[in-house]
Amino acid sequence: MCGIVGFTGARSAAPILLKGLSRLEYRGYDSAGIAVLDSGVIDVEKVSGRIARLCEKTKDGAAVPGVIGIGHTRWATHGAPTDLNAHPHLSNDGRFAIVHNGIIENYLSLREELIADGYVFQSETDTETVVHLLEMYYDGDVLTAVRKTAARLEGSYALGILCTDAPDTLWVVREKSPLILGLGVGENFFASDVTALVSHTKNVIYLEDGEIAAITPQRAIVYDCTGREIRKDVSRVSWDVEAAEKGGYEHFMLKEIMEQPAAVRAALAPRIHDGQIRLDDFELTTEELRGINKIIITACGSAYYAGCSGRYGIERLCRIPVEVELASELRYADPMVDEHTLVLVISQSGETADTIAALKECRSRGAKILGIVNVVGSTIAKLADHTLYTWAGPEIAVATTKGFTTQLAVLYLFAVYASEKLGYIDDGRRAALIHELMELPKRIQQAIDMNFYQLPGLAKRYSSQSLFFIGRNTDYAVALEGALKMKEISYLHAESYAAGELKHGTIALIDEGQPVIAVCCNEAVCDKTLSNIVEVKARGAKVLALAFRDNRKIVSQADDVLFIPRIETVFTAALAVVPLQLLAYYAAKEKGCDIDKPKNLAKSVTVE
Repeated sequence: MCGIVGFTGARSAAPILLKGLSRLEYRGYDSAGIAVLDSGVIDVEKVSGRIARLCEKTKDGAAVPGVIGIGHTRWATHGAPTDLNAHPHLSNDGRFAIVHNGIIENYLSLREELIADGYVFQSETDTETVVHLLEMYYDGDVLTAVRKTAARLEGSYALGILCTDAPDTLWVVREKSPLILGLGVGENFFASDVTALVSHTKNVIYLEDGEIAAITPQRAIVYDCTGREIRKDVSRVSWDVEAAEKGGYEHFMLKEIMEQPAAVRAALAPRIHDGQIRLDDFELTTEELRGINKIIITACGSAYYAGCSGRYGIERLCRIPVEVELASELRYADPMVDEHTLVLVISQSGETADTIAALKECRSRGAKILGIVNVVGSTIAKLADHTLYTWAGPEIAVATTKGFTTQLAVLYLFAVYASEKLGYIDDGRRAALIHELMELPKRIQQAIDMNFYQLPGLAKRYSSQSLFFIGRNTDYAVALEGALKMKEISYLHAESYAAGELKHGTIALIDEGQPVIAVCCNEAVCDKTLSNIVEVKARGAKVLALAFRDNRKIVSQADDVLFIPRIETVFTAALAVVPLQLLAYYAAKEKGCDIDKPKNLAKSVTVE
């Protein structure tokens, strides 16, 4: 859950590294550092805290000469976020410098072995064992040293390596952690995310597990774990750097909330032609679909809640039982899956460690895998039997918004597509559902417009203390995500409960003035939720409801109301979540929180 970047060419490396790290800061931001090789010496500069401190220390890179270097922004796992624990790390002889994203699981035994052999450690990190192994195995051949070192490591890692004996060459190796090569003209790059590269090049190579690369200004040579040179395809990034800039918004999160109509349109429009859904990357035949007797959706965090929301539409339209499982639990659960199970694996980055492990566990038992991811060429995209991309574009804020709604859009597409193939909807129903899908971007924009100006005031009114979010059925799934958003960025305690469970214990927590956010957008259970609103208000709660704009009953009972336009019930989550995202945003802003980079969190959880 760190960001790494490297450059080799004719330009000054340090400013390029710092710029790249600033684009990776969402991956970790408790310390940062760079190492630049110049005149046979590696200069390491690193600080605890944000990248801005590193820029200040190095005078925006001007104080660190050299045309080849590596950089790192850290989310601490082993050792506190201190200057000494910050990357890069140097070997005792000063010949190697290294940056690392991931976790070395056997670092303690390696550390004991290296200390016994006389190597001196400066930090508490797992990463430092790697740089000392490189020194131990080096006999003049860097590739051999890298291969031998990688063979000793257990865990996940993307490594960037400098060696004084190879003054124009970067070395990288990947195992279960994302790593991308960027190909320029007379200069080349590596990074853990394409956002660090797109201002310099759109031509990239995605490394696979076990692969090693030697990167010079002229070329990038990729090797397998045996040291055999292999050919890799070059991919073209389809978006430019402007897509990753704030575009005049105060925060990336607000920008990405506002981008949701366009992002959902990008996910839907290319897949609907002449009133038909075409999922070109999903190749299960009708007979194979009929052979599916269970669907499992697995994911982590917001992607898991997207699965909770999508489950209702799939079950209702396809009449196949759906289980939604946290990937971190499923991987250890001895899951009951077989060749008649379809597993939907959801991840924005496509690199979520627990989700990848759950995918592999289910695939080993014969399940068919459908990956729903945003990042082309990501690990989940490669491991899945079928992949549907969300096409959300870059999402920089740690708390996902458009990533969530585009995942929902793809789940909705799948539900309608599979329902038609299975014969559960006729032409008229299919046409009506597709029409509603095509209306989603416009309806999301309406949900923003009809609530936008009152949300700052409502956030101030409802974010003074711990919050409860309640809902039923699809509304409960929305409430789960709404509570998570509030927790992530405002640091307020927020819990979501199925509204029908209030009387089974949690209503005991309702006191005078207790804020309750009641999601009431599913008309089949709206009256039931309304009764729960009456119950909590009778005990002194103040209630902010979320409902269709013509729901007069809610207006008469709730203290305040947020509205969404009407849409097909199974698609309501994509609209209802948007005002809750904005509520969390303005609550965090009211509290002065770091909205794009909430404490202790990183964008892509690439370690367990």
